[in-house]
Amino acid sequence: MDHWELADGVVELPDGRRVRGTGLRRPRGEVPLPDLAVYLRGRDPQFADREYRWVRWRDFRRPDSTEQALEALREAHARSATERVEIACGGGIGRTGTAMAVLAIMSGVAPDDAVAWVRARYHPRAVETPGQRRWIAEVAATSLGRGHHPAG
Repeated sequence: MDHWELADGVVELPDGRRVRGTGLRRPRGEVPLPDLAVYLRGRDPQFADREYRWVRWRDFRRPDSTEQALEALREAHARSATERVEIACGGGIGRTGTAMAVLAIMSGVAPDDAVAWVRARYHPRAVETPGQRRWIAEVAATSLGRGHHPAG
């Protein structure tokens, strides 16, 4: 399909891909459905009208499974090159911001700069807890590798 237009919640990553961050408790308005959504919630939202990946991730915490979260975020990053991808949690700030910081690292942002980067471009309170900040650092150091380069 096509990319998101630059609008509220849409972030253009350093590699040119666009991802929309939002909260499921926010009114949707006239925004088109995503081609792929990644929902970061304690419970499966069970949407029948869209393709999505559910990552069990309770509010103010880290994902229950780092492997599952990274699998979904890698797919989101890859597909955002040509499709509309949405990342969402309940409020659209903490868990969504944390995931957006990981996507930023996948796109070329230095791990030490990822939280500030996503706060400047997505939401000033993105990545709400010290545990979420630690998870980003752990993922960057172990799962993405120190010399991580974005996938084509």
